[in-house]
Amino acid sequence: MAQGIDFSPGGRRIGSRSRRQGGARGSGGGNVRTLITGGAGFIGSHLAEELLHRGHRVAILDDLSTGARENIEPLVGRDEVRFVKSTVLDERIVRSLVEEVDMVFHLAAAGGGEMEHRPLRGIQVNVRGTENVLEACARAGRRVLVASSSEVYGKDARGPFREEEDLLLEGPTARRWGSAYSRVLGEVLAMAYHVEKGLPAIVVRFFDVCGPQRGARRADAMARFVCQALRGEPLTLSGDGKQVRSFADVSDAVEAVLGLAAHPGAVGQVFNVGSPEEVTLETLALKIQAMAGSRSRLAYVAPGGETADSGEAVRYRVPDISKMRNLTGYVPRVPLDEILRRVIAHTAAALGAPGAPSGPRAARVA
Repeated sequence: MAQGIDFSPGGRRIGSRSRRQGGARGSGGGNVRTLITGGAGFIGSHLAEELLHRGHRVAILDDLSTGARENIEPLVGRDEVRFVKSTVLDERIVRSLVEEVDMVFHLAAAGGGEMEHRPLRGIQVNVRGTENVLEACARAGRRVLVASSSEVYGKDARGPFREEEDLLLEGPTARRWGSAYSRVLGEVLAMAYHVEKGLPAIVVRFFDVCGPQRGARRADAMARFVCQALRGEPLTLSGDGKQVRSFADVSDAVEAVLGLAAHPGAVGQVFNVGSPEEVTLETLALKIQAMAGSRSRLAYVAPGGETADSGEAVRYRVPDISKMRNLTGYVPRVPLDEILRRVIAHTAAALGAPGAPSGPRAARVA
């Protein structure tokens, strides 16, 4: 079994194995060197900040097609950071970067929105790009954590979803559901490399991860409701608004990822990363309306309408995280109301709006 990697503040690698067996390579016991593909994205940029806070070195690979330069602007220029503007489709660059690090976080991916407009490139990034990263990691003997998505659970409404249950993918193979199919193939590739080539690979399925964000490219339900409420616009809900979701704070998601990346028992496994706290989209909209002090009304639009996210047609999307909790002890610390306070305050400042969160403030969660 591959040795663990210590991601604690100032942590050092705690052992190495042969390059082909996949431990962290030795280099005099220095701090962990990591590569984050898609590191200018929402989760990737927060992960980079946390790794730097813990004293590690970070290389970021991103073509900025969905990530945003402002997400990593405070990081670029630091001695511990290397930013490469390129794509995971470039095998040479991927191979070169992987050889220089100890651990890879593969977060680069095309989501549902990009798949709607550029399905061919989206599939190439999610499948060929993932294979490029896996092949480079297998050759260099590097551990890799591959980000997948709750999209792989499709339209199934039997949750909370467990990793070992059968996936129920429904819908056309092109356009909207191309993201889910390509993410499943990425997972299959990661596990195949683990089985056949001994690659120490870990797969995480992210559910809705939220929090203050610099980049303005995210358009999930929470971000949309907050912007609409602060602008006094109708809060648009698809259908009856009874779709059930859960929202995890990005700091919790990063903590979960680092815990799995450091745990030898996570290798060769798939884990849900998210929050089990359920809420309907209608209740979420009402919470945001009240906390922002907004007079916006709720507007119910036809499912699939232009003013609603097509992903909201899915009725239920909540994870069972007991597998990760049993392995690492992970428990989300930031409740939904605290996430909303942070997002509303941050967005209000960005928009120049007066929308300070109202109501009693919960205790600050570090």
